[in-house]
Amino acid sequence: MKIRRGQGGSDGWSAVSCSAMSPSAPATAQPGDAQPLADGWVVVVKSDCPTCSLVAGALQRLQRAPEPLQVVAQDHPIGFLDELGIPTALDHELLLSHRLEVDTVPTLLVRRGGDSVGRAVGWNRAEWRRLTGIEDLGEGLPEQRPGCGALNLQSPHAERLALLDRGGPLARSVEIGDEEDPIEACFRRGWSDGLPVVPPTAERVQRMLGGTRRDPAEVLARVAPDYGVCTVEKAAINAVMAGCLPEYLPIVLTAIEAACSEPFNWHGLAATTYFSGPVVVVNGPVASRIGMNSGVNALGQGNRANSTIGRALQLTLRNVGGVVPGGIDRATLGNPGKLSLCFTENEDWRDDPAAWGSLAAERGVEAGRSAVTLFAGEGPRGIVDQLSRTPESLAWSLAAGLRSVAHPKLVLGFDALLVLSPEHCRVIDQAGWSRARLRGELLERLQLPLAEIERGAGGCAEGVAKDRLPDPAPEKLPKLRPDALLLARAGGGAGLFSAVLGGWVGGSTGSIPVTRAVEELG
Repeated sequence: MKIRRGQGGSDGWSAVSCSAMSPSAPATAQPGDAQPLADGWVVVVKSDCPTCSLVAGALQRLQRAPEPLQVVAQDHPIGFLDELGIPTALDHELLLSHRLEVDTVPTLLVRRGGDSVGRAVGWNRAEWRRLTGIEDLGEGLPEQRPGCGALNLQSPHAERLALLDRGGPLARSVEIGDEEDPIEACFRRGWSDGLPVVPPTAERVQRMLGGTRRDPAEVLARVAPDYGVCTVEKAAINAVMAGCLPEYLPIVLTAIEAACSEPFNWHGLAATTYFSGPVVVVNGPVASRIGMNSGVNALGQGNRANSTIGRALQLTLRNVGGVVPGGIDRATLGNPGKLSLCFTENEDWRDDPAAWGSLAAERGVEAGRSAVTLFAGEGPRGIVDQLSRTPESLAWSLAAGLRSVAHPKLVLGFDALLVLSPEHCRVIDQAGWSRARLRGELLERLQLPLAEIERGAGGCAEGVAKDRLPDPAPEKLPKLRPDALLLARAGGGAGLFSAVLGGWVGGSTGSIPVTRAVEELG
């Protein structure tokens, strides 16, 4: 067992990968290491394939022909072939099957001059006769039978062989003791977020990389504060640790790039004493394709994609960038969302979804494309309004909830993400309000009287310093900058509740939300 870390000593502990290759696999084996095949007929079979058993008589007939016959077994010696006196060669590591691009057994290959010049997949009597020139081949057998999937395309063999194709993992190895539990090893070495991680074996990482076309060596970003180099492979390693499936990887890669962009200011967010961490909002077809939750408990636990995508981002930022609580991470209290806070917006909630649009579309992503929006936010706080039946009344409730961001008497410093539930959305929809209309109404209601928010007002020392305002001082100040309020729709169909996710310091002195299109595999 080996634990892999990222390349380059100056990069810090950027990734971990446990290498648990097959014990019999030669460390330097390559697909081309298999002995060259002689010209003639080659038939690849495996022991548990009914069609391979079916063609035993045909193999016996081929053995009597003048042309050389080589039978290759993918797993272990096959008893019925021995009984028929048909010798078989064992493809122990499936390198030969991989090199021959066998995807189904049985496969008949005609070899000439070191190349395959003919191929029959499964059992097709007419095709086998045509390729071999033996007119009575398979007499008494059915005309056709499908074969079985070849072992070299099945996990974990497929991942091991793909690793050999690309020369093995790019990550370095760190030895752990034979008796050491790999999960505990990750805890002890500080590679966990406080919860158990999935040991990222080389095969698991290779399987994860199957979720993207991007080169494993491609550099996504240099991750602050250590500015470790984050490659696609390192992201995949951390996605394995987080419990992601390969189809989640394109979202994880996009989220990492967004987090490390200059406007988002991950370095500042990582080091702040404030509550906030990255909040991931996913839009577009990819969300439904991978089963993300936009409904009941959308901001909570229980959905694998929601939980692990956000966690993969956080683990990558930690393991590549070196952000450890009590070290660079100086959050006074933090929030549970720093483990993972990821959800998808419900875009199908009204008769005409285009009339409201999606968060991503509003931020410039073309319709039909999947996208990730990254927001520097804290945990959600609830807004309860079970009585408003007009959008005007509901807007006053929502504005009151937004006023609480950071402190009811602080203005212009912090952004906010408002997550609207379906029942509240219904009130807005029935009135025909657009996303832009609702935002405008909220911002208007968040023009706060200076007399209420200046320092000392209401017996509270916190608030706006009046002596720092222009003279004459304005009667009202806006709670939020015009572009500081994001709106998203999610949640279950029952419950007149919405939620505010307060942001970190907004604008050029803090973090600006970043939206990026997802580069999908499809």
